[in-house]
Amino acid sequence: MPFRELRRKKQQLSETTCHAMLERGTSGVLAVAGDDGYPYAVPLSYVYDGEKIFFHCALEGHKLDAIRRNDRVSFCVVDRDNVQPQTYTTHFASVIVFGRARVVEDVTAKRHALEKLAARYAPDDEEGRTREIERLFSRVCIVELVIEHMCGKQARELIGQSSALHS
Repeated sequence: MPFRELRRKKQQLSETTCHAMLERGTSGVLAVAGDDGYPYAVPLSYVYDGEKIFFHCALEGHKLDAIRRNDRVSFCVVDRDNVQPQTYTTHFASVIVFGRARVVEDVTAKRHALEKLAARYAPDDEEGRTREIERLFSRVCIVELVIEHMCGKQARELIGQSSALHS
């Protein structure tokens, strides 16, 4: 697949660090090919299971229309964003994934993904999670993003400080 290589290779993060960033992140921005050729980028909550990214949405809308037209998407998670006003820069670390998104149709797989999502955001309330999933199950859509390419980048000032990115 023709994915570009990172231009500033010294700033590239390892695959292990990228996985860690996806695992600890709580929100990201999904980018799709929107209406009339305009890009459409939307922030959302997600869960990463080590291989795929899952998110929920309404049963209809701009995001789903775009995914149904073109399943190629990108998803960005910003792990670090520390503005350094004295040096006119930002100490950042982020990961971008590229892949294919699809609506999860199988009810067992849908329920499993919803359980992962709910556990990610309410880990100490199993009873509440179960109740909420049952209440909303028929009115929610689950989208699975299968990752084809992943690339992380950090500010050059952070090179050599990778332990801070793993914490």
